[in-house]
Amino acid sequence: MEPDVKRRAVELVAALGAWPLGGQGVEAARARVAALGLPPGLADQAGPLAPAAPEASLEVINAQYGGILADSASVLAVCRQWTRQPDGSVATGGTTVDVRLSRAEPRWTVTDLHPGDPGPPAAAPSPAVAQVLAQPRIELPPEAVADLRSGTVHDSVLHAMLRLAGTYTLSVSVVRTGHPLNVFGTTRPSDHPPGRAFDVWRIDGRAVVDPGTPRQLIESFMRDAAAAGSYNVGGPVAIPGAGNQFFTDDTHHDHVHIGFTE
Repeated sequence: MEPDVKRRAVELVAALGAWPLGGQGVEAARARVAALGLPPGLADQAGPLAPAAPEASLEVINAQYGGILADSASVLAVCRQWTRQPDGSVATGGTTVDVRLSRAEPRWTVTDLHPGDPGPPAAAPSPAVAQVLAQPRIELPPEAVADLRSGTVHDSVLHAMLRLAGTYTLSVSVVRTGHPLNVFGTTRPSDHPPGRAFDVWRIDGRAVVDPGTPRQLIESFMRDAAAAGSYNVGGPVAIPGAGNQFFTDDTHHDHVHIGFTE
């Protein structure tokens, strides 16, 4: 919809979440941000994206709209990160960052960052958590794994994932944390933060945003998500004659949203 929106968000996240040996620290991060022509103070909002490590590398697994309007946007940058530890070992982690942008000339600019914070693992998560984590046909980024382990994701979400995995390989982008608290541009609470929704950016290895992905595959997936109990399925495909259980808009051009009432 607005290619520079995602490009701008990814440039910033990469500048904050990766640095060469000796390039750690907020002052170095501010310099990298300034080199992009963005406000250096954004480095102060990096949170878990900038751990104390002498070296780091970062992969943006997916950049997804959290919302796209005429003059403002949210991009959810789903990241995997590797950090060099003081003893020389490498730790693997990652986070999902809600990057807020506004239209500007010559390019969109970033106004705020909201990194996810899933909290600590639960002492006794739902048995369905282990089933989802063990299912190779459900691909989860680091923040989504942490969401499941925190015990804050409803069983309706977990059971739907498992049911869909019986037919498809699904690549999940966002579950709970890292998503805007409200549906973007509204005051209506999103189903994501309470753990009642998940987004899928790739189905059977085919990106939802890719024009080459068969529309029939996406429509079938959306219908099966509804059959798995979702009351609110959004994606890039308009489902004819399906009532208000399905929706499509610019924000869901690049993923399928699957929400639940409980």
